[in-house]
Amino acid sequence: MPFITTIGTYLPRWGSGNRRVAGDDEDAITLAVEAGRAALESGGSVDSVVVVSRELPLLESSNAAVLLAGLDLDPELEVVERLGGAPATLDALSSARSRTLIIGVDLDPAGASAVLTADRGLGVRTSGRIARSLPVRTRKSTGAVHDYGDPRLLHDRGLVASLAESWLDRPTVVAGVEDKHAADLAEVDAGLPTIGASSVLFALAYMAEHGLDGRLVAVEQASLSGVTATEGDVTVHRREPSARPKSEEPMASDDELRISLAAYERAFVAKVRWEAGRFADSDVLDFPPRYHVAAGGELRTDYELVPLPRSGVVYSEATVHVPIPGLPSPYSLVLVELDEVGVRALVKVTGAHVGLVGIGDRGRLVLRRLAVRSGVPDYGYAFEPEGLTA
Repeated sequence: MPFITTIGTYLPRWGSGNRRVAGDDEDAITLAVEAGRAALESGGSVDSVVVVSRELPLLESSNAAVLLAGLDLDPELEVVERLGGAPATLDALSSARSRTLIIGVDLDPAGASAVLTADRGLGVRTSGRIARSLPVRTRKSTGAVHDYGDPRLLHDRGLVASLAESWLDRPTVVAGVEDKHAADLAEVDAGLPTIGASSVLFALAYMAEHGLDGRLVAVEQASLSGVTATEGDVTVHRREPSARPKSEEPMASDDELRISLAAYERAFVAKVRWEAGRFADSDVLDFPPRYHVAAGGELRTDYELVPLPRSGVVYSEATVHVPIPGLPSPYSLVLVELDEVGVRALVKVTGAHVGLVGIGDRGRLVLRRLAVRSGVPDYGYAFEPEGLTA
């Protein structure tokens, strides 16, 4: 039986209180990193990572490099990308080994949650599982979604029938369905912010915070999985800023700049792992890392990479109005003085409307999708200010 030691949750800033919307610079990977970092705030060893979503970027390779870099984890760790909704996340959890980081991600509504398993903590034991076919929602290879549009059929012949067949007809909490249905079918209405892969881990966070044990059921169309949660010591870290409307955000143009994959590869480690270069005989950090020319004219390339702080204060600010292909315009840039290292970094602003961030504002550096060039998501760091209300 797996045990959970920490739970982390993340909701984007945009949207309304009960339905969040991902920012233009957010995707499933950036949301996964936010939730994963929240789960790792208390420390803990990670041996493998499992990401569950139906919204992962469609690369002909893995998203593991960006994910592990954003989480500050060893690039040699195993990463499993699992396609599915709430039942798939619960199945991944119920079969997980100790020291596994499991992340569920959704984009509509947007949110992500993560748990870290250990040798003790909140226990989860499989109590039921059933797979039935009622494909009311399908997706083509192009990404187009077709919805059959019969919510009563889905409720009666999908959700209710599956609960009855699995002998889980009155669980403590139900995840994966709209609130109005969850309130009727479960003992407790947890008011979950998502209905997909992340919802079941949001439900576990709710149960942990309210001291609840009992059965948790995860539903997707006519399939479901259930576990029995037992009380145990678990820490919950929430990154859920107050919501604000997104309507004023600028839109990107349809044009785009082509990517140079050679430049992308050279900059990846420093840019996505947020590291500076330092030579052995110096305490000075170079960001971005660069070669030095010695006094005798020799080219020095033997620097080491040093992690940079992910918090700082705005040193200067500018709003850029010149249109750039593929990027929203106008947008704000800030020069951030990072805490305690004497390094200033030029980054875009995220999580705030254009022009609201000023000199002296404090915030944190967060992984964001800065652009999509030639179909390739280009990730880097942006400045998210603290405490803005508009």
